[in-house]
Amino acid sequence: MSARSKARKRALDVLYGADVRGEPLADALATEEARSASQPQRASSWDYARTIVEGVLEHGARIDEVIDRYSERWPLARMPAVDRAILRIGVWELLYNPDVPQGVAIAEAVEFATVLSTEDSAGFVNGLLGRIARDEARTAS
Repeated sequence: MSARSKARKRALDVLYGADVRGEPLADALATEEARSASQPQRASSWDYARTIVEGVLEHGARIDEVIDRYSERWPLARMPAVDRAILRIGVWELLYNPDVPQGVAIAEAVEFATVLSTEDSAGFVNGLLGRIARDEARTAS
């Protein structure tokens, strides 16, 4: 697994954990920041993971609005928590991180959905992020 993939997984863990615990994302970020400081062997994945979580925190309202708009009759609140976290990372990368090619952002999100979520999640994530990439990508910056 590449360093960026490890970082995305770590960010996914933070986003998912905050969501299922009902914890403010800023608090989950602070907790993971402290954990990272005490585990220097995991430092290589933390910088980009922190960037992702901070980006989702900063642009969360817009990210969720875009997901809701493109998910067509499948509100964010009805999605599995892991799908919400995967989509938030994917949308943040598509809209706010020009260093990540669109295809990479989508492929990574689909891979996480395939491994971590329901049988139908990978197709849903792929279609939703594909439409967002086509219509919205990097116009929100």
